[in-house]
Amino acid sequence: MRFMRLSRAAATGLLFSLVLAACVPMNAPRSPAEMAAAQSAAALARQGQFDQAAQAYLTLAGQSPGHADSYRLLAAEAWRQEGQIERAGPILASIKRQHLTDDEPLRLDLLQAELALKLHDAATALRLTTQPNLVVPASLQLRLLELRARAMAASGDNWGAARTRVQMDEQLSGFDHAQNRQQILDLLNKLGVEPLQRRAAAMQPGDRMLPWVNETLSQLGVAVAQPQPELQQQVGTLLPGADANVREGYKVPSQVALLLPADGNFAAASTSIRQGFFAAYLDAGRNHAPRPLVRVYDSKGTADGAIAAYRQAASDGARLVVGPLTRGEVTAVFSQASLPVPVLALNHPDDRQLPSGDASEFGLLPETEGAQAADHMVERGLRRGYVLISGDDFAQRAASAFKAELVARGGEVAGMVVLPAGTTSYADAIAGMHMQASSSAPATAASTGSATGTGMGGVNDDAGIFISMRPQQARLLLPQLRIAQVNLPVIATSHVYAGDDDVAANRDLDGVEFCDAPWLFDAQPGLPNHADVAAQLPAARGGAARLFAFGMDAWNLVPYLDWLRAHPGSYVPGASGQLAADHFGRVRRVLIWAKFQDGLARPLGGSLQMDDVPSSAPPTSAPPTSPAPASSSPATGNPPVTG
Repeated sequence: MRFMRLSRAAATGLLFSLVLAACVPMNAPRSPAEMAAAQSAAALARQGQFDQAAQAYLTLAGQSPGHADSYRLLAAEAWRQEGQIERAGPILASIKRQHLTDDEPLRLDLLQAELALKLHDAATALRLTTQPNLVVPASLQLRLLELRARAMAASGDNWGAARTRVQMDEQLSGFDHAQNRQQILDLLNKLGVEPLQRRAAAMQPGDRMLPWVNETLSQLGVAVAQPQPELQQQVGTLLPGADANVREGYKVPSQVALLLPADGNFAAASTSIRQGFFAAYLDAGRNHAPRPLVRVYDSKGTADGAIAAYRQAASDGARLVVGPLTRGEVTAVFSQASLPVPVLALNHPDDRQLPSGDASEFGLLPETEGAQAADHMVERGLRRGYVLISGDDFAQRAASAFKAELVARGGEVAGMVVLPAGTTSYADAIAGMHMQASSSAPATAASTGSATGTGMGGVNDDAGIFISMRPQQARLLLPQLRIAQVNLPVIATSHVYAGDDDVAANRDLDGVEFCDAPWLFDAQPGLPNHADVAAQLPAARGGAARLFAFGMDAWNLVPYLDWLRAHPGSYVPGASGQLAADHFGRVRRVLIWAKFQDGLARPLGGSLQMDDVPSSAPPTSAPPTSPAPASSSPATGNPPVTG
């Protein structure tokens, strides 16, 4: 499928600039009449009358022998803009290359390459667009790359075409950007899983094709390793000099829209997120940070409701939309033909489509926790993992990411069991773990049986257990592991922690290490104290606190979205984790590690020793406006909108 001809407006502007800047050769003087006629032809093109412009240039070519080939070239470019490049064939054939100057020979080659593609002559197009030692001005680079990519694809070189389009990625925006990204994935998809896996295995970590290969494999259903983002520089560094109160990278839009469902199944989650958003918004005022007007819109939890809320927000003057919340809503908003207002979606779309250049994604993904659990195990020297998970979707996804990351780090999954819901005895599951060492498919555990030795305890110094399940199920499992004399380290996702200190119940979880949001443990300096906020707002208590922290970070990201995407390695010290944007505009979290000891969950190593958050911010340019967060009953359990 053809990608684009650059946007018509952009290409037309280029055509005008070439003419109005007198890009015709100067080897012969131009009369006032000739100059007036050239300007008249350019005006026709500027008005979109490309056929008339082409005829005017051909007339000029017949009247101006000294500039005839330059005018023929402009006539051919006008027909290209009209979408009728085949009409330019005879004209292009009549142009004498030696009469062209400056960038005109390259423009001739590009026209001939495009005509060759139109005539299904990929070899000629490839030759014209891959000439060695070619000097290409910035104004023509995108067009050359796009034609080269099309020529490679038409020649059967899908990998080369994809690499060429990746070169274009950072130079595009809007619809062109989104369409180019889809083209990259489509081209790589044609290569198939095994060839892509071989290429990925041979790549160095910094290879710019690696994220695209991994993204394609992920969309093909392959679990791909997710190495943690490199956290090199915290955002908000105070700039030296006279403007010492200005934070580096801090920039807020004039008006922000927050799209959340007000009723239905997601109302409780929305309450926690909304209150967290405004808690962080109000806290930013302590340092006199400039803050935008924020308006809240009901997305209704439906695709139609989300689209209507987005369009209303855009009509009301929003310069950034935060939300919507559910995967279906995000899919609907991203599926629009254009996004006139940039989006920070609070989830990831169902169809796994990439965010365009004007959109970012931020979500509480179980895959993030599974991958970081694998990294944590390897860093502890545990390279053999036994996986015991619930049948919940979040657990399945976390386990898949855990396995991919562990294998990528040189480890192996020695066994995997899905624990059945509604049972209290896992003895057979524990006993059978060693029998699955050669099987990669999860098994459903039996619900009855006596406790027996498993072969997991005492002989696996490099082994550990990964669990992903809710607290009630983990409190049943851990004592049974001890009865079976399985004393391996247990690493878990955040789901194992209910969010409050229930000492009596949590003693059964002693020794379990799990990843979680730093704000729950006041482990991130510079944020409002969790206990103080929870004392006032029920929506910040228990399991709902993670959603509250997520809402806080939805605001914390607003001033730094552009900076994060433009500066790899930069990160926001957030409430839900350290936040960094990846190559595709997806905000990724690095969580902290906590451990149950004497029934209490406490962070390993105390607080995060990051650079202090700057104590001051840019001068206030306008008084902040914010609705007060509404009170609500607490949300319980883990977020229903996760991932």
